[in-house]
Amino acid sequence: MRMTMYTDFSLRVLIYLGAQEKDKLSTIQAISDAYGISKNHLMKVTHELGKLGYIQTVRGRGGGIRLAMEPEDINIGQVVRHTEDDFHLVECFDCQTNSCVITPVCGLRATLRLALNAYLKVLDEYTLQDYLHQKHKLADLLFNDTQDV
Repeated sequence: MRMTMYTDFSLRVLIYLGAQEKDKLSTIQAISDAYGISKNHLMKVTHELGKLGYIQTVRGRGGGIRLAMEPEDINIGQVVRHTEDDFHLVECFDCQTNSCVITPVCGLRATLRLALNAYLKVLDEYTLQDYLHQKHKLADLLFNDTQDV
C-alpha cells in the first residue's frame, strides 16, 4: 500500500497545526515554506481538510487556518480514509474496471483485502495527539522567526 502525496500532505498539515500553540492561526504559505511543498497543492489539501471538519479557516486580513478539533479527536485512520481516492491495491478491487480473467478463482484478492484491513486497523489506533509528544522539537524543525510561532 502506498499513500498518495495528497494524504501525506494532509497529515503533514495536521501535524504542523497540532504543533502550533492552541488556537493560533497559521498560513498556507508558512506550511509550504516549512515543508518545501507547493503552495498550490496545500491550498487544495487545506480546502478539503476544512470541508471534512479537521481544520477551521479564517478569512480576511490576519486570517489563516487552525485545527477545528482537539488533536486527540483526529483519528489517523479516518483521515487516511477521507483523503485517499480509493484503496484499489490491484485491479480486481475495482468491480467497475476489473478485467482480470483469474478473478473468479484467485485467492490473492482475499489476502490483499486482509492486508489492507490490517493496515487501516493499525492507523485507527492512532490520533494526531500521538505525533505531538515532542511538540517543542517539532516546533524547532517547522517554525522559524519569520513563520508562525
